[in-house]
Amino acid sequence: MCHETIYQALYVQGLGERRRELTKALRTGRAMRKPHRLAHKRQPRYSASMVMLSERLAEADDRAVPGHWEGDLIIGKNQLSAIGTLVERSTRYVTLVHLRHDHSAVGMRDALLDTIAKLPAHLRRSLTWDQGSKMGRHHEFSVAADMPVYFCDPAGPWQRGSNENT
Repeated sequence: MCHETIYQALYVQGLGERRRELTKALRTGRAMRKPHRLAHKRQPRYSASMVMLSERLAEADDRAVPGHWEGDLIIGKNQLSAIGTLVERSTRYVTLVHLRHDHSAVGMRDALLDTIAKLPAHLRRSLTWDQGSKMGRHHEFSVAADMPVYFCDPAGPWQRGSNENT
């Protein structure tokens, strides 16, 4: 539990006379909690704009045409090792992406390009990923592989169900 959770619980529970006592006891003396993160001050996650999953072609949704992939990154103990997974949506074929020593955004881009290059052209239609920082170079990957990258909504792992279940 973090301090932010404790403060929010205090502000929610205070009613009537309890609220007045609470505001006197708090260091700031405020009756309302001031949020620390303001929406207009947030930085965009990626430098290149993301294409959301809702814009993906319908042929990928019904799993009729092979070549649409779902990807994820599995990081090992103490973040010392990592491996990427790619699952093809229609056939459920799994390919592992070997990340040698570096599992940064650049390392992920290069490893994905190496893995995708081994596939035939008709099996390189699209890639769906979560909004993790390891796909920070998604635009460079998309241009180099000639393969669009789509992103799931935040905290929506079910949107890549094949990959999560695998």
